Amino acid sequence: MFQGLFHNVTEAEKNDAVEVVIQRATPRQDFFLMLTLAIAMASFGILLNSTIILVGSMLIAPLLYPLLSLALGIIITDDKLIGSSLLTLLKSVVYALAAGFIIGFLFSAHDGSILFPFSAEGTSSSLMYAVVAAIAGLAAAFAITKPHLNETLPGVAISVALVPPLAAAGVSLATFNWVVFSHALLLFLVNVIGVVFSAMIVFALFHFSVKKTVAEEVIKEEEKVIKKENAKPPAA
Repeated sequence: MFQGLFHNVTEAEKNDAVEVVIQRATPRQDFFLMLTLAIAMASFGILLNSTIILVGSMLIAPLLYPLLSLALGIIITDDKLIGSSLLTLLKSVVYALAAGFIIGFLFSAHDGSILFPFSAEGTSSSLMYAVVAAIAGLAAAFAITKPHLNETLPGVAISVALVPPLAAAGVSLATFNWVVFSHALLLFLVNVIGVVFSAMIVFALFHFSVKKTVAEEVIKEEEKVIKKENAKPPAA
């Protein structure tokens, strides 16, 4: 039964999955806009101690896709895709910290107190979060490959909780709360490793390693799109 799970996908569906992952992980302007809005929402969710706002922020954040593209790049051994994914992830962290810092500076009480549920948890809890991240990575990579399961991706984005740690790290910078800052970044790193590692396993089981040529073609097309977006409009 389990063998069938990884063999009942057509080559066309695999190609589509590669295209979707790379396209949604491409560092376009709208990617960083959605990320900044998500972090801003999450920052207010932390300051207001509102779980509903945090959930909403996780739904609109595109952070899951650079992790999937990184896992895909490792499986197909594409240095360009790996480098692009890492750069997108690094830029995302910078944008997130900046957005969280601004919200924290403008709206927090500046007394160092932040209601962040992950700041005082021990090693066992960190391990459990790593397991959750790994499960989320398995689910995300599996769903992105199976077209009829794509609607489950928002639920995966919520479960892995990539946005709240980054928002908390940014807000904590504004309040000089280094304990929360370090715990939040550690949790984010744990989640990143868990998602990437488990997504690699799924992509390997689906034999995505032979899709390097497809990925290279998609990357070239995305580079053309980015060049067009960044091109200056002709002078009137």
